[in-house]
Order: sequence, then structure tokens, then C-alpha cells
Amino acid sequence: MSSTPHDPFYSSPFGPFYRRHTPYMVQPEYRIYEMNKRLQSRTEDSDNLWWDAFATEFFEDDATLTLSFCLEDGPKRYTIGRTLIPRYFSTVFEGGVTDLYYILKHSKESYHNSSITVDCDQCAMVTQHGKPMFTKVCTEGRLILEFTFDDLMRIKTWHFTIRQYRELVPRSILAMHAQDPQVLDQLSKNITRMGLTNFTLNYLRLCVILEPMQELMSRHKTYNLSPRDCLKTCLFQKWQRMVAPPAEPTRQPTTKRRKRKNSTSSTSNSSAGNTTNSAGSKKKAPAASLSLSSQVPGLGAIPNCSLNSGRDGDLCHSTAVTPSGQFKEKQ
Repeated sequence: MSSTPHDPFYSSPFGPFYRRHTPYMVQPEYRIYEMNKRLQSRTEDSDNLWWDAFATEFFEDDATLTLSFCLEDGPKRYTIGRTLIPRYFSTVFEGGVTDLYYILKHSKESYHNSSITVDCDQCAMVTQHGKPMFTKVCTEGRLILEFTFDDLMRIKTWHFTIRQYRELVPRSILAMHAQDPQVLDQLSKNITRMGLTNFTLNYLRLCVILEPMQELMSRHKTYNLSPRDCLKTCLFQKWQRMVAPPAEPTRQPTTKRRKRKNSTSSTSNSSAGNTTNSAGSKKKAPAASLSLSSQVPGLGAIPNCSLNSGRDGDLCHSTAVTPSGQFKEKQ
């Protein structure tokens, strides 16, 4: 009895990966392999729609792509959003690149609640250049990827830190132009800067201007406003956020209520001449009035204002100091 492809024990002559499996959660590294295959399927006729579909397949809607490297004039760091990512990959091929793929070695994966992080310290971006001359460029660095933990497993953050690069020229080309000093001098010059073409570098510099303008473009597309009105609206909203006071933390309402002081009862108690009540009235009197009355014996009345009104609704009353040292309040 011969086995058929529908048999679960069927062994394909083309290897175990010949049969098509049902969709399942793949490893994050395999997504980079799929991205390399998609880049290899690119043709010269690939337009912006093809690149948008490529970015939609492998990048989240709020994804960001960051490149860090060091040029002759100092370190550089460029971060672009999701709308500018398709154009970034297309500029790589516009600079004379015919093939692009990424190689990840000894990557480390960490799983979180809603994301998967891949940290590869030995990542290589390999580009094959057809012009101005046939050259293979290996750009090495550290690649940190954050994937969403779902069925699509798309990239949310892409951070590639370039450390070094190498430009490889075949010996056959050197042998062909061994007798031509001008060609040899041209072959000895680098065609990239830190593994990136001039097209890509110029685009990254342009993204520094384009990235803040994404809010203007989005507002113009949503509300159909003129560019000047979009700029005025965005600047006004940013100014409002700058001058607005910081939000105070919400306080929990207290259940206890303060008891109001009864000024009428304190007045009657002090006028009775009771020693205990006079001592209590001394404690209730302000410290400033006590010190002033002791220093100036002829002081008559010191105004004492209170925000809590008594039963009569008066906000202010005065305290008279008698020669005997007792206090007598005057309404």
C-alpha cells in the first residue's frame, strides 16, 4: 500500500518543509526570514503600493524604526514612523542595491504579556550593489526588535545600531583592471558611509523635517484645511499644552467635618470671672495678643478677625484687656 500526501506518515522526497502547514505561531526569527524572502521578490516595477503592502505585512501601524551610527562629524540617531518606513526600504534599492537581507546570529528572545523582544548582538545587514561597481557590503551591529504577541507577529520597534561595515570587491574585477590606475583608484574608494548609501542618508536627514510634519499632513487629510490653517491650529494647541497648569492630583473627599467654634459661649464664660474659664480663654487667645498685652500694660483692644463667623454672623470682634489681666471680648 503506497502512502499519499494526505497520509500523516507521508514522507516527501523534497524534505519535511515541502508540505504546507496550517497557520501557527512562528518564531520571531522566522519573521525576519520571511521578510528577506519578500525583499528578494521585489522587482524593478515595484511601486509605492508594493512597498506599502510590504510595510503593512511586517510592521505595526504605530511602528518606529531607529538607526544609530557614527559618521565623521559625530554620532547620528534617526527615528522614523510607520508612514515613512516604506520609503526608507525603497531608498536602499534606489541607491544601486540589487539585494538586501538580514542575518541574525545568537539572538536572545524574551516573552512579555503582549510583546516579544529579540536582541541580536551579531546582526549583519548584507547589501549587494550593482552600481557604481559590483560590491558586497556587510554592515554589522546590534538589532533589537519588538514583535506583537499575536497571530500576525508584526514589528513594533526596530532599532539597529551600526558598529562597523566592510565593502568586498571580487578579485576578478581587480584582475581585470590591474593595468588601469584610474579604475583601481576608484575601486579603492568606499561607495557607502557606515554601510548606508547616500540616497538613504539623504532620506534620513529629510525625515528629520518630515517626521514633525506628520501631524500637519494628518490634520490636512482629516479636516481638509489649508496648510496655513493646519499650522495655526497645531501651534495653538501646542501653546495651550505649554501654558496649561499641570493637573492636580485628585484628593479623596474627607468624611469628617470640623466643628465650628462657639464664640458666644466663650464670651459668656470669660465675662463670668471664673478662673478655669479665664485660663481656657487664655489658651484660645492668639499668641501674638498675649505677648503684646504683657509688654504694653495700657493696651486697650486688639482686633481679632476670624473667617468662621459666630452665631450672630459677625466676622470680626475685638478683645479688651482689663487691668487685672483678664480678657473681655467686645462685639
